[in-house]
Amino acid sequence: MARRRRQTHAGLDAWPGYVDALSTLLMVIIFVLLVFVLGQAFLSVVLNKRQQAMDQLAHQVAQLNDMLSLERGQNHSLQLSVASLRAAHEKDAAMETSLTAQVAQTTPERDNQAHLAQASQQQVTDLGSQLEQLRQQLSAAMAVLDISQNEIRDRDRKIDDLGLKLNVALADKVEQLQRYRSEFFGRLRDILQNQDGVQVVGDRFVFQSEVLFPPGGAELSPKGIADIRALARTFHQVSAQIPASIPWILRVDGHADRQPIHSAFASNWELSSARAITVVKLLIAEGISPHHLAATGFADFQPLDTHETPAAFARNRRIEFRLTDR
Repeated sequence: MARRRRQTHAGLDAWPGYVDALSTLLMVIIFVLLVFVLGQAFLSVVLNKRQQAMDQLAHQVAQLNDMLSLERGQNHSLQLSVASLRAAHEKDAAMETSLTAQVAQTTPERDNQAHLAQASQQQVTDLGSQLEQLRQQLSAAMAVLDISQNEIRDRDRKIDDLGLKLNVALADKVEQLQRYRSEFFGRLRDILQNQDGVQVVGDRFVFQSEVLFPPGGAELSPKGIADIRALARTFHQVSAQIPASIPWILRVDGHADRQPIHSAFASNWELSSARAITVVKLLIAEGISPHHLAATGFADFQPLDTHETPAAFARNRRIEFRLTDR
């Protein structure tokens, strides 16, 4: 009896320690979740600010392009005016030369010569005055043209700077999408690492067709449905972290081999497209937004292996998943 009482007493003494340990673990979990939520909020604010900056830069580029078009129109008008003034100047110069020649070839009769000389001199004086005015107008037009060209060069430099900033911002968006793509493929690799017929090729996740579909068919097998549902769950977790400002899609590509087809489908085009569409429909049924999905069929025109062997044909029959931008 005494031994039973000691055992009961020892069990009651251990219970508060368990409670303290569980309370501490709960506080740690709450703290980690709080840090995660704050980090997500901060990342969202930063991405929104970057998107606003990109929109402002694009608006400035549009305004500068409009101003550049206006300046080019003015520049064209000035060039036409300069060409007209130059033509008038050349015409007056030719007339002056002609009158000078006429004065040199006048008859020796003094009265007629004096009269003609006086008239010619007056015409030469008038033409010289007109020529000087044309030269002044030409100089003013050239000065305005130089100013317009300098302004155009300045605007071109500003446009180049804005274009560089836009390219940097777009590269940043691509780098963010690459980071989410790596996370997505990394999680899928961990889930399906021991499964035959599944591999990562470059920036694509590849399922051999036999893993998902029966030969010649476009209906998913039970195992294929389970694999696509696992992929959808993983993609749900990753896509929830992708900011709304990044335009992304999950592209599902169907591929076939080059062997003649003997099934309900008329060609490998129809078979590869139908398989891609079947996978997309299941992803939509699992909650993936159709706005971020695309189904494409490549038939046998994008082979991984060009050999004419059963192993090569099996490699080329595949479904590829690619996370990319629109």
